[in-house]
Parts: sequence; C-alpha cells; structure tokens
Amino acid sequence: MFEVLATDSGCKARAGRLTVAHGVVETPVFMPVGTQATVKAVSPHELRELQARIILANSYHMFIRPGLEVIGKLGGLHRFENWDRALLTDSGGFQVFSLAKLRKVTDSGVHFQSHIDGQRLFIGPREAVRIQRVLGADIIMAFDECPPWTAAKEDIDVAVQRTVRWARICAEEWAAAAEIPNSKLQIPNHQQLLFGIVQGGGCAELRRECAEQLAALDLPGYAIGGVSVGEPEEEMLRAIEYAEAALPVAKPRYAMGLGQPNQIVEMVRRGVDMFDCVLPTRVARNGTAYTADGTLNLKRAELKDDPAPIENECGCYACQNFSRAYIRHLLKAGEILGLRLVTLHNLHFYLGLMRTIRAAIVSGEFGAWSRQFLERYKPREDYE
Repeated sequence: MFEVLATDSGCKARAGRLTVAHGVVETPVFMPVGTQATVKAVSPHELRELQARIILANSYHMFIRPGLEVIGKLGGLHRFENWDRALLTDSGGFQVFSLAKLRKVTDSGVHFQSHIDGQRLFIGPREAVRIQRVLGADIIMAFDECPPWTAAKEDIDVAVQRTVRWARICAEEWAAAAEIPNSKLQIPNHQQLLFGIVQGGGCAELRRECAEQLAALDLPGYAIGGVSVGEPEEEMLRAIEYAEAALPVAKPRYAMGLGQPNQIVEMVRRGVDMFDCVLPTRVARNGTAYTADGTLNLKRAELKDDPAPIENECGCYACQNFSRAYIRHLLKAGEILGLRLVTLHNLHFYLGLMRTIRAAIVSGEFGAWSRQFLERYKPREDYE
C-alpha cells in the first residue's frame, strides 16, 4: 500500500510509493484540486499530459450538487469526470464549518443549511463515509471538526476529542464496507483507503494527543488539518512538526490545503508526503504565474511587449508557444485562453517541482537542492 523508498540523511524528507486502486502514486506528491469534479480551466486529458497521478474533489460540494443519486447512478466520480487515475475526496468537514449557513455542531455531527439554496442538511462521521463511498474515491477522509486558529484552548480540546471520536466511527463504517444502493462504482468499497485528520490548532500537546489517538486506529494514512487557516507561516510549520512527530513512519502523511512552493519544500523537509492547494489555479485566474524565482504578475504594464515566455527553459505548453506579451494581452482582454495558459503553466510548475524533489531525495541531494531552491525562490504576493 505505502512504502518508503528513500530518505534524506539531513532531514525527514522521504520518497515513497502509494499504491491505490487506480494506480501508483509516487511521493512526495502534489494533488491538483478539482473542487466541483473539475480542476478549473483544464481537462482530464491535459492533466494526464501534465503527468498528474492523483487529483482531489470535494465531498461537500458533490453532496450539495449534483447530488449522490446522480453520481452514484453514473458510476462514481471517476466515470462522472472521466478521470482514470487516483482520486482523493475530503470529508466535507472544512466546508461545513466554513461555508454552511446556520450550522449546529453536536457530538453526532453537524446540522447545517446549504450555502446554495438554504436546504437543511446533516453530515456526521457515518454520513461522511457513506457519501465518499458513493463518490468512489481511492482515498477518503474521516470527518473532523476544524476549529478556528484563534479558538481558545478549551474549544480546540473539544474539537480534538470530537475529531478522534468521529474518526473511530468513520473507521467502523469504513470497515463494514456495506454495499451502496443504486451505485455503479468503478472501485470496490473495500479498496478505498481511509485517512484520519489531525487537529489541535497551534497547541503542541493537543496536536500530539490527537495524532497519537488517531495512530492507534491503524488507518492507511493520516492528514494534518487545521493549518493555513490564517496563522503565521512559522506557526503553521510548528503545527506540522507537532503532528508529524506522533504519526507512524510507515504511513503516508498529508498536509491539507497547502501550500506555496517554498512551504511545500519546507514541509517535505519535515516528513510530509502529500499536498493539495487551490493556489496554482486560483492565482492563475488573476494572471499570476509561478516561477523558480517567485510569482510573476503577467498583467504588469512593462510586459506588454515582452517577447519572452513566462519562464525561460520551461517545457509547458504556454511557455513553448506564447510570449508574456501575448498572454498579458489575453488577460487584459478577458479572453479565457489567457487564464487557461497560466493555469497550465502553474500546474506544470507544481507537478514538475514534486518530480524534482523526489529525484533529489532518491539521489541523496535533497539537502543541497532545497537550500538552493529556498535561497532563490522569493515568495511575494504581487497578484491583483
């Protein structure tokens, strides 16, 4: 299922292989986010050409629209979105807490109103697993409570205890592997891998406690949640360290919703294997491209007659065929092709970064490579 193939002698970085029903995923890995069963602005064919091995979809949004009956009858998410490689779905917990109207949290789950039409709904740990079974993802997530970073310690403690309790119920539901009516899944239920989610805010004690109790469930993998939710970067990295130290070495570790390229390198150094983030596609829609030097705002006036590609020596479709000047023109004119080209470039950059990271770990050069990368890459937010 998961095996560590190489480790770095100077830090916790490791290269591994995660085998799921729809193929092999080499780690560290970046998973493009397809919230609504699509990675924004790109097709499954383009994702395959970019060598994406796994993508993410959101259970909450699929549950709300188009609904489980539609997706189940059409064969699960793989068939629905024509994706034949690995797929991960999150539990919907974060969206329930961040998007839902008039939510009420109880020990059994969350009563809430849809952010679309106000319909009254309920998701608890059993429901979260059942939803993801219908969706048919290779990797599914336990239902968790994500407290605000600014929450008081006693409130974070309540969320941790509830998260662990819900994870146990998710594990029971997952182990039961009941058949789903009116579903034509491509993947048998017993082949779906359940990951637990570590919460605990910025409290070392609670992060460690949550990780230890989840590790005792012996799940196929573990995620670190409740990070990059408004806290300073140094606090985010400390939260990763608190959780990672208590997680099993032989299981994959997934930092949810992260992050910037430099943050990914830092988290790989801390032993994290899996990442997802909306940034490559989100900032592309604002005309921002990722490069080895940092981000580049392609709407800047000085680029209006620049004949260079987005990034020299980049092999993506955009850089091989178009200039900064042309892409800037498309963006300023509101042409869809402009945001598509920047999206393709950004995904190429992220996925290529992960291949480079894996190769550096395997060759024993990750320490030197990561130092050089972090010295060169200058994080900045110059997008509009």
